[in-house]
Amino acid sequence: MSQLLFCLSKLSSRNNNVLIHKNSRFLSTSPYLILGVFGDDFRSPNKLLTVRDKTVPVELVCSQVMGASHGWGFFADHNSVCISDTFSPLASKSDSKVITLPPITSMIYGQTEVVWNVAMSSSSPYHQDNEDGECVVAIKFLGNHLTMCRPGRRDLGWTNKLIPFVCFENSNLMYSKRDQRFSLPAPGGNYLCSWDLHFENEPKFTELVFRNIPQLPQSEWEMMDSCFKEDHWVESPCGQSFLVKWYSHVPSIRCKETMVMVFREDQDTNERTKNMSYTEDIGDLCIFLSKSEPFCVVASSCPGLKPNSIYLMGHSFAVYDITTKTARHFERPKGLPESLTHFLPYWLAPFSM
Repeated sequence: MSQLLFCLSKLSSRNNNVLIHKNSRFLSTSPYLILGVFGDDFRSPNKLLTVRDKTVPVELVCSQVMGASHGWGFFADHNSVCISDTFSPLASKSDSKVITLPPITSMIYGQTEVVWNVAMSSSSPYHQDNEDGECVVAIKFLGNHLTMCRPGRRDLGWTNKLIPFVCFENSNLMYSKRDQRFSLPAPGGNYLCSWDLHFENEPKFTELVFRNIPQLPQSEWEMMDSCFKEDHWVESPCGQSFLVKWYSHVPSIRCKETMVMVFREDQDTNERTKNMSYTEDIGDLCIFLSKSEPFCVVASSCPGLKPNSIYLMGHSFAVYDITTKTARHFERPKGLPESLTHFLPYWLAPFSM
């Protein structure tokens, strides 16, 4: 089998699959978008990174991709869930790592069939690879259900939680390394709901107070009110937090461009309130939004990335310039088979080893 990965940055000339960071002991990829998996008879031009001769682990043969976090893919087959590094260009072609999680238990209210997104508390599900302790995996379902488990504890199952509000396609679950909590913006984006790593505790609500809201014509506010809106909480590598409001037209209309507003967390915040200031400058950072866990990358660490930008995959497939407020839409890469009509909506975060 061959995997197609849409690469955003230049790759090192020393290796076609990885970036070599000087003065470090590990290899790291740039961000990628999964395009699909095909048989070995498919050949693509050099604009795509093709990982050829990839052996699909037997555990994943009948599974479907359900999400991605920290470059790891999550796969589901009925109630069984696996985590694998099979989508990483750094992973072994013949022996991908696969971790089988406990079967997902049914919930009293609602269903566990439609997964919206997944999140992990660390960059690896393996306990021995983590400096921050044991990894916790969380799955957010469409509706108001959340379930969590620790991959390193084989004797434990999933712990189900009721989200205290109904959230459909409006926000993604993420993990804050700084706060050591899973966070989820509430509908409307005025509150942040979060859970710690101790499953028995109740969620905490933090009010988001917005400052320096831009002065826009009434017609523009009305147009934004007519859009589909998503609220994404994302954290930079140095621990700075942002709330990204993504407005899009459904179906997408090119003459009506995607709109994005970014709010940066101020320093004068407390446990119950976070002050968020509107900004058009996030510096040398890129934010990636899709159905995977939102993440942030230092642009200069991956040559080819555009700083002060947001890479979108969902209702739009584009890179949004925060300063100019314009979106450049990605075109369909040349050489893809006609049978591939939809891409998997998951940006893969940089993967290190």
